[in-house]
Amino acid sequence: MSISQLLLNSRPSCTKLKDRTILRQQQWHKAPDIRGFFIFEAGVSAKMGKVDERAGRNGTFPRLMSFHSGFVTNFIMMYSLYFQTFNTKVALTGEEQEVIKHYLTVKKLRRKQYLLQEEDVCKMVAFVEKGALRSYKLNEDGSEHIVQFALEGAFMTDLYSFLTNEPSIYNIDAIEDSELVLITKSASDELRMLSPKYQEFIFQATSEAYIQLERRITYTISLSLDERYKQLVANYPDIIQRVPQHMIASYMGLTPETLSRVRKRISFNK
Repeated sequence: MSISQLLLNSRPSCTKLKDRTILRQQQWHKAPDIRGFFIFEAGVSAKMGKVDERAGRNGTFPRLMSFHSGFVTNFIMMYSLYFQTFNTKVALTGEEQEVIKHYLTVKKLRRKQYLLQEEDVCKMVAFVEKGALRSYKLNEDGSEHIVQFALEGAFMTDLYSFLTNEPSIYNIDAIEDSELVLITKSASDELRMLSPKYQEFIFQATSEAYIQLERRITYTISLSLDERYKQLVANYPDIIQRVPQHMIASYMGLTPETLSRVRKRISFNK
């Protein structure tokens, strides 16, 4: 089954937002258990507190309001770019934003820390609030073939594994210390039933990712190495500035030495 077919088959029918919101609020108030821990930096010190994981999917509001104000402010800010990006595609009311927020979780990754490892099922989609991620395949000889980068404002997942529940063939890790907004497949499926706006946002974001993939394939088979590198520089200047050259070479399917020659040739011909 193709990715496009999976996308169409995975779009559930919508129910009324108001009724489902009331139901979620009732379910939320029936979640008395205190589980889990969230750790985030607030100022120069780290704040840690127990939260109710069952309350609104991650226990974010309003139970966190009893915490230190610096902790709460920092926690809220971790969603800022996510909802800024969301609203550029589909406008949300404040109430709709709060409903969606209950389905999200936040995570910090240290540099080189994994978000997903090969042979695990990809159970979440990550949005990069801060930092940089890469997705790559580890070859039999130990070399890496990078297939995707994600910087601030971009999504990262293994879409095929996420949609089919099959083991992933990719690894995803952090190139830099990163702050992520995550949503699991079960939470995303439920939220798409609840919110037509969220469903439209996900459809637009996934469609854009598919278009980018097709464009990359076209560039690979039709452009010279010099032209491909120029396209990469033009379309993703931040990647060129922040990602090590050996990773860019891997992304382009080149050795570092070949990429160095390409860059020198382009520089000489300017």
